[in-house]
Amino acid sequence: QHLHQLAAKMINDFEDSLLPEERRQLSKIFPQSFCNSDYIEAPAGKEETQKSSMLKLLRISFRLIESWEFPSQTLSGTVSNSLAVGNPNQITEKLADLKMGISVLIKGCLDGQPNMDDNDSLPLPFEDFYLTTGENNLRESFRLLACFKKDMHKVETYLRVANCRRSLDSNCTL
Repeated sequence: QHLHQLAAKMINDFEDSLLPEERRQLSKIFPQSFCNSDYIEAPAGKEETQKSSMLKLLRISFRLIESWEFPSQTLSGTVSNSLAVGNPNQITEKLADLKMGISVLIKGCLDGQPNMDDNDSLPLPFEDFYLTTGENNLRESFRLLACFKKDMHKVETYLRVANCRRSLDSNCTL
């Protein structure tokens, strides 16, 4: 939740720093853009998320976090140069903490079972995907922030559903 809120604040601050014309142009671009994580198989909507197992949601969350480990360094640099985000390493540190926590939960779910997930064997989508983002390239900076926000929203949602299932709550609706 913290990372999703941070991502939302970062993109809002970024948009507020733009001129109205720049903002209009960027709002047309993102819906047509794609993100690094689009190559990670994930539920396509609320219904599919509800039907997914806790283990599957944890694994997808792990992959999403993992896909941001390297780009988060670029994200921290891009954002901290233009916005007052605080500690530029905050994002990278939070991602590492979350990845470790999800890893513990996955191991707890497996509890001696073999690790049989087809997603684990896939290489992460090209780690240099976001390297084209330059400080002067508004479009790429916006895309980076928008993708980060989108992915952190997915992670927050998947972890909320997984946590609900863990608590054996019969009403785990989104």
